Amino acid sequence: MIKFCSLYSGSSGNSLLVKTENTKILIDAGVSSKKIETALNNINIEPNSLDGILITHEHSDHVQGLGTFAKKYDLPVFVNQKTLDAMPKQKEKIAEKNINLIRIEEKFEINDLKIKPFSIPHDAANPCGFNIFKDNKKISIATDIGHMTNGIIKNLEDSIFILLESNYDPDVLMYSKYPYQLKSRIAGPTGHLSNEIAGKTISHLMKSGLQEAVLGHLSKESNFPELAYKTVMEEIMSNNSSNTPIKLSVAQRDQSSPVFSIG
Repeated sequence: MIKFCSLYSGSSGNSLLVKTENTKILIDAGVSSKKIETALNNINIEPNSLDGILITHEHSDHVQGLGTFAKKYDLPVFVNQKTLDAMPKQKEKIAEKNINLIRIEEKFEINDLKIKPFSIPHDAANPCGFNIFKDNKKISIATDIGHMTNGIIKNLEDSIFILLESNYDPDVLMYSKYPYQLKSRIAGPTGHLSNEIAGKTISHLMKSGLQEAVLGHLSKESNFPELAYKTVMEEIMSNNSSNTPIKLSVAQRDQSSPVFSIG
């Protein structure tokens, strides 16, 4: 059994928990160390019981609290070399013995979890998503996706659970108070994923066994949870001819999700 909890998810900060009977890992640490501690304590997880922190990329909404948190609790950090080099302020806080270099598309293990990083198109040094395997069950984490590619789709197929970015609605983005340059970045090929494309992606993944999806990394200025949910559900209903059921929810920016039990 794999359990998942979104501690924080949004343009202002991201941190996710994946746990089994024997293993507990964080994916990203994009809020303060104190906020991560509080969120973990609220679901009865001792921070020093974690087995490691996986890093998707170096942007501050994914690593803001990483160095402080990893140093305080002496935690291993799993990160690729280019991403590590792109966050020197965080790197200098992490003990050298706790730096575990990983490679895109190469599986590694943390106790009873097998983990595969895969490449995503985003304006960062070497950004990635993660497939996580246990007992022939597969879950996937994929955010900060500028555009959906065949490679990402292939990596996401056969997942029974996914946290997938649903960052913005094009119309809301257009009329938001963001400057033009930022609007162009968000909607560009190395920016973020729209609600509509998230919906189309989930519809496709349902054909390979996807049972539950959580929409994450919503923009504060160019999206709304209700709109993301509605748009994605409409895509699912229009594309899912077999009427296969799926559980769909939206991760909140500033509060933890329920703890999902998967498999």
